[in-house]
Amino acid sequence: MGDAELEARQCLINPENDPLPTSLLRCLYVGHFLSRWSARMWEFSVALYMINIWPDSLLLTALYGVVESASVALFGPIIGEWVNKLSYVKVLQLWTLSQNLSFIAAGVAVIVLLVYSSLKSIIFTSLVLVTYLSGAVAVLSTLVGTILIEREWVVVMSEDQPTGVLTKLNSVLRRIDLVCKLCAPVVSGFIVSFVSLTASAIFLALWNVVSVCVEYWLLSSVYEGIPALHLKDSKRKQIPSSDPEPSKSLSEQNSDLPIEYKNNIPSPKTQKFGCFSILPCLGAWKVYLNQEVVLPGLSLALLFFTVLSFGSLMTAVLEWEGIAAYQIGIARGISAIVGITATFTYPILESKIATLRTGLWSIWSQWSILLICVGSIWVKNKLPSAYMLMSGVAASRLGLWMFDLAVIQQMQDQVPASDRCIVGGVQNSIQSAMDLLGYIMGVIVSNPEHFWVLILISFVLVSLAAILYTLHIWRVRKHLFHFEKLYGLTQRFLGSSS
Repeated sequence: MGDAELEARQCLINPENDPLPTSLLRCLYVGHFLSRWSARMWEFSVALYMINIWPDSLLLTALYGVVESASVALFGPIIGEWVNKLSYVKVLQLWTLSQNLSFIAAGVAVIVLLVYSSLKSIIFTSLVLVTYLSGAVAVLSTLVGTILIEREWVVVMSEDQPTGVLTKLNSVLRRIDLVCKLCAPVVSGFIVSFVSLTASAIFLALWNVVSVCVEYWLLSSVYEGIPALHLKDSKRKQIPSSDPEPSKSLSEQNSDLPIEYKNNIPSPKTQKFGCFSILPCLGAWKVYLNQEVVLPGLSLALLFFTVLSFGSLMTAVLEWEGIAAYQIGIARGISAIVGITATFTYPILESKIATLRTGLWSIWSQWSILLICVGSIWVKNKLPSAYMLMSGVAASRLGLWMFDLAVIQQMQDQVPASDRCIVGGVQNSIQSAMDLLGYIMGVIVSNPEHFWVLILISFVLVSLAAILYTLHIWRVRKHLFHFEKLYGLTQRFLGSSS
């Protein structure tokens, strides 16, 4: 880390205007990669584990999804407030340790379940519960990392940097996530298909044993080397209590503070709900609902109430239909490649038509392509229907991930710094609540033959998300299209052709 330390010392001389050190950005990217690889590998493999432990039913898979999604839906707002209060170093330590240890515990439990198939019911149930709870803790830890890195650090790091730095950081981090989504399932799928399912669980556990220390070292190097993170962290620690003194108004209390502290005081909307401090979830929801970006956030959340993704339910159904694990992994990899393309396309499109309209075009392009998945319902032959479903889902990722980036950037730009972690926690909570509803539908419709019902419900909800975002655009811009420009282009075209 000699180069990183040298660049960090140079950055300390003039932290406001110097570009971000390249070596430290590499540390951020590699640390993020290690974290996302673990999450994506487990996300893909858990469906295969569950469908093999209990064949011919989606019940175990759906119940796992219910536990995982419910944990984030319930604790997401609390985690957002928790990340907002603790120091960056403390959050980083708890995140990396809890995430990796949880994946190790889940991997060990799965190994025992797969090796000893004739366990007594009490032991079997206990190991399944350990798997469920470990997975829930792991996904909550992953949420902590998402809020810390994607919602907080990148915004702080891009302050006082040239225009476009935040867009670039967002795109690179999303690209890393999608690369993990591309490669982790392919690697796991090949291990499952050509070695064994048990071997993939062993690989998962060993990966997390190795990565925990490396991940923490890389990300702590980023914190130590970028002065903006130190400054922001010290301000977070020194912000005075927001409890008003009886003799002073809020504005009088705040008037004596240095200007840099004023910028970090909770917004009036946050302070207004201080009376809900005994119910932190309620206060966090009040803050979220008063943001200008609430409709885009809800639109994005609705996209999580779906089986039209390479999640555990669709993976289990494809396995049930006879698609080999490595083929599912390759299809998921192609889906990730399409998503990676979105991270290159988004900055170009955003620079041409701005963030709002990029989101509009993205969500409706996703909706259009998903019509292929709806059409697969009426294809009688199982294999062509499955390939049609996978193709539609993979192609729709271009619109999905561009829309995701558009909404995230709107939140970063429009949510006050003091509310950013809280809003991020609630947003992830809503998304997990939608994800939870999808898994509950999987429990209700647990017969793989009736999967078409879940496809139709998912498509209806994507349609609702697109309509909500369109209403937001209309509310903000008072129009959807520049009809006068379209009319002018038409007239020029007709004039040139005549």
